Amino acid sequence: MLVIPLFVVLGGWLSMPAFAAEADLMMQRLADAEKKQSYQGTFVYERNGSFSSHAVWQLVDGQQSRERLLQLDGPAAEVVILNGKIQCATEDMASQVREATPWRQHQLEPEALSKWYSFQVIGESRVAGRPTVALAVRPRDQHRYGFELHLDRETSLPLKSLLLDESGQLLERFQFTHFTPGSVEPADVEGGADCEPVSLAVEQKELTSTKWRSDWLPDGFQLIDSDVRPSPASKEPVTWLSYSDGIARVSVFIEPLDGAVVEDARSQMGPTVAVSKRISTAGGDVMVTVIGEIPLGTAERIALSMRAGADQASQ
Repeated sequence: MLVIPLFVVLGGWLSMPAFAAEADLMMQRLADAEKKQSYQGTFVYERNGSFSSHAVWQLVDGQQSRERLLQLDGPAAEVVILNGKIQCATEDMASQVREATPWRQHQLEPEALSKWYSFQVIGESRVAGRPTVALAVRPRDQHRYGFELHLDRETSLPLKSLLLDESGQLLERFQFTHFTPGSVEPADVEGGADCEPVSLAVEQKELTSTKWRSDWLPDGFQLIDSDVRPSPASKEPVTWLSYSDGIARVSVFIEPLDGAVVEDARSQMGPTVAVSKRISTAGGDVMVTVIGEIPLGTAERIALSMRAGADQASQ
C-alpha cells in the first residue's frame, strides 16, 4: 500500500550525507521490490487532519501477488486485491468499486522519472523498529508534488512516506508501526465473511476512443487509460481520461450539460484536488472535472486545456 508523498526536512535526527548514486540505487531497489515480496504489518494513515489505522498482508507466490487490507478503527472495512485488481470488499467499499475498471499496472521506472524528479539520500532513520534510508524525491517543476520515502534497509520497501504541498504543509502521512517481511500464509490474505465479491469490467487491451484531448499537460504526463460510460445521474455519456508521469495520477471527467446551470468549482481534501470548469464546444457546453494529487493551479490549467475533436496521443 504505497502512498506517494513529498520531501520534508526532518531536522537533526537525519544525519547521513547525500549521494546521488546511492539515491538512484535505492530508487531502483524500490522499483524491484514492489509487488515482489511478502510481508505483513500495521500502519497509520493521516490525511486532512484525520487518522486511521490498518493491518495489511501481502503474499507473493511466483507471478501472483495477493493483498489484504483491513481497517482497524471506525466502521469495519476490508479489501482483497489480486494482481492489482480488487477481488472483494466489505459492503460500504464494495458499492464504491463494484463497477471499477482494473487500472493498468505500471512499474516504477527510475531512469524515466529522473527527468521530472530528482532523487537524494538525506539520512538514516528507524521506522517500526527497523533501520531505514530516507530518500527525497523532489519535483523539477511546480506542477507536481515531491515526496520523502523511508525505505527498509533489508527489503527496500517503503515503511514511511510524507506528502507536502508547495508551502511545506503536510498533506498525507503513511507510516508502519509494525512490519515483518515474509511469514505470510495463504489464509492471511483470504477475505472475511463480509468481504463481497466485486465484479470488474473486462480489462481493455486498447484505449477507448474518446475524441477528447488535452492541449497542455505537465512534462512527463501521458495518457494511460480512457473510457466512456453513462453517468449514474443523467445517463449522459461521461468521458474519462487518466494521465500519469509514472508517480502522480490525474483523472479528467467530461460530461455534457444539456442546458443545465452548473457553476465552476474547486476544492481540496488533503492531497487530492478537484476542479470543475464549464467549457463551450461546437456540440454544446460540457463540465470538465479534474481530480488528482497535484497542485490546484495545475489541475485548473489541465481543465481549461481540454479540447474536443481528436483523441489524445499516447505511448
